[in-house]
Amino acid sequence: MHVARAPFAQSAAASRGRRHAEPESRTRTPFARDRDRIIHTSAFRRLKEKTQVFVAHEGDHYRTRLTHSLEVAQIARSVATALGLEADLAETIALAHDLGHPPFGHAGEDELDSAMTPFGGFDHNVQTFRVVTELERRYPLWIGLNLTWETLEGVIKHNGPVTSRLGRPSWSAVAAFDKDYSLELGGWASAEAQVAALADDIAYNNHDVDDGVVAGMFGLEDLLDVPLIGPILHGVRRDYPDVDAGIVRMEAVRRMIGAMVDDVIAETGRRAAQTRVDSADAVRALDHALVAFSRPMLEDLGALREFLMTRMYRHWRVNRTRSQARRILAEMFALFMSEPDVMPAEVFATIDGRDAADRARRVCDYIAGMTDRFAIEEHRRLFHLEVWT
Repeated sequence: MHVARAPFAQSAAASRGRRHAEPESRTRTPFARDRDRIIHTSAFRRLKEKTQVFVAHEGDHYRTRLTHSLEVAQIARSVATALGLEADLAETIALAHDLGHPPFGHAGEDELDSAMTPFGGFDHNVQTFRVVTELERRYPLWIGLNLTWETLEGVIKHNGPVTSRLGRPSWSAVAAFDKDYSLELGGWASAEAQVAALADDIAYNNHDVDDGVVAGMFGLEDLLDVPLIGPILHGVRRDYPDVDAGIVRMEAVRRMIGAMVDDVIAETGRRAAQTRVDSADAVRALDHALVAFSRPMLEDLGALREFLMTRMYRHWRVNRTRSQARRILAEMFALFMSEPDVMPAEVFATIDGRDAADRARRVCDYIAGMTDRFAIEEHRRLFHLEVWT
């Protein structure tokens, strides 16, 4: 099905370019080129063993940051295409959105933020921005990936304006970058970036339901009275009364993704008609999001998240893993700060002789880049003497 290009789509031909000028690709649009640069980063590869809810080694069937990012990118591309937007840009921002997550998910982020409190704190969104603008070093003439203005804008403000955060110490890197290369942080990002943000919500709500059932934290029967997923489950059972529970679960998740995608497309179409936005910059100038869920969908999602919070995110098994994860990162951070020469030589070389704040940030970067598995093994090598035998 061909969909006419939306007047408020971000045109690749009208990109504001890159911070450092370089020749255009002969075979790819600027946004497709950004996508390829992100896929080839070390940070993207490491997402394969970084946690969503379950630690990456707990089972082969649970989502990791990598599989989640791929699901978000697929949904973002589909929604952007259906809305007549620039699908390459939406996909690129979706693939990049989790690059800054440390090992062990939100538990890891909380622990690094706590350890870094005297030195500016830690924020995974800022870390993602630093990965693509500073920490990935793959080119001879600049640091970072030299992504387009539109991709950088989407990476840092896909959830909306961020000027209110610039005063936080953890956001100082973004504030400093913006002084030299303004990303108009007080406005909304492109519709494509907003699609990526909503695709993230769609993906994680659905895969958390899927993973929670597979992990045995709740069953399909427990979901029957939960808004959104409950009516869908009843519909699947009515349509396919004889299929096994695994097929019911997967069909229900598939339908829920479809329902959320349809809702975003309908609500965004309604808002576009109401506001009559006629350019990408007109989207940025709005005082509200253009791409959004409807109010009834938001209410249903609130109830679903409350269920997941009670039955999954605060489950004792998840709490135990979270406690272990925080202890691993806290002990490694303290050791690396007091004895930096136990770090790999190439990392120690960037720390030696620096003041405490700079040293802490580089230690934090090293830990944030670890996979779950590497963090567990590194902690064992550092703190458990049985590795000597």
